Amino acid sequence: MFTEPRVLIDATAVPADRGGVGRYVDCLVAALDADGAAPMVVCQPRDAQLYATLAPHADVLPAVERLVARTARLTWEQTTLPWLVRRLRVDVLHCPHYTMPLTTPVATVVTLHDATFFTDPKVHSPVKARFFRAWTRTSLRRADVCVVPSASTARELRRVASADVARNVDSLHVVHHGVDADRFHPPSPEEITVVRHRLSLDAGPYVAFLGALEPRKNVPALIRGFARASQIRAGRPDLAALVLAGQPGWDSQVERELQAVPHRVRVIRAGYLPLAELSGFLGGAAVVTYPSLGEGFGLPVLEAMAAGAAVLTTRRLSLPEVGGDAVAYCGIDANDIAAGIVELLDDPARRAELSAAAQRRAKDFSWAASATLHREGYSHAVAARRRSR
Repeated sequence: MFTEPRVLIDATAVPADRGGVGRYVDCLVAALDADGAAPMVVCQPRDAQLYATLAPHADVLPAVERLVARTARLTWEQTTLPWLVRRLRVDVLHCPHYTMPLTTPVATVVTLHDATFFTDPKVHSPVKARFFRAWTRTSLRRADVCVVPSASTARELRRVASADVARNVDSLHVVHHGVDADRFHPPSPEEITVVRHRLSLDAGPYVAFLGALEPRKNVPALIRGFARASQIRAGRPDLAALVLAGQPGWDSQVERELQAVPHRVRVIRAGYLPLAELSGFLGGAAVVTYPSLGEGFGLPVLEAMAAGAAVLTTRRLSLPEVGGDAVAYCGIDANDIAAGIVELLDDPARRAELSAAAQRRAKDFSWAASATLHREGYSHAVAARRRSR
């Protein structure tokens, strides 16, 4: 008789500002709980009430200490977490962000979000790239199952870390992310008004970007491309603004490109926007641009699609796997981005067509389906651990 494994999810690596990884963990925990899995969750003290609300049937265990510094959290992961696993008598430990305890008495599942630390190391800081390459290889060797969010990421990991994957060839499980349909939906006029007021935007169109301002997102090329698009469209009554929303990153070129923007070209640094306002921001944009150099999945693209946006992105790595025929594509240099922006701004019918197609395609990605596949991964991990004994 099949018995559902007891699962402990380590959410201590989730940052306070909910970027892509944070939304993955939050939505997965909620979906597993709604699906009847009732996981156990260990988290930062600040997140205990949040997870109790998201997963009312789950056992939520706040870590005793605040694990702010990476070194403190990693030390906790290698020492206290294995002890906690033993005390709680769980069957599976799910580590959702690359790292894992080197010794653990139970089956271990690790989520590896992308392979760009191998394929494009220059778009990450050198320290970060070395750290995540090392931990990706370690998890590929040691974890019973590695969850990856796209077939593209699985292919890249098999290619760039083939020796490590070969030791555990069946360990890679492709599980697409979902989209939170309650939070990401075609916005009401009131939701759009709230965002426009926050950003001091008039009634004119705007081109939106959502993501961390880091080299992988290709924001400097976006700024140059938008400036060229604005020059091409100069003199038209519907001139757009570019709005960059997201956490500041380590891409020093962003500031230089902003300083070089011509005087009449309007670029707004919105910073971090509350999650409750993202549908209004994305769905209220004339175009959402995401000219990334490569993604493990591309959650901002999917969320923009669910909000009914006309999305312009690239064909790099997993992005076509998410966007399919429901988004527009461009190259990664400024000229290609400019051409894509001009084409969409000048063609309202095409934008409406993409908006409708995007909403339909976004429904294919649900956290409920993701939770079901994660549960299969947990059972597979238990079986793999038993076979290895």
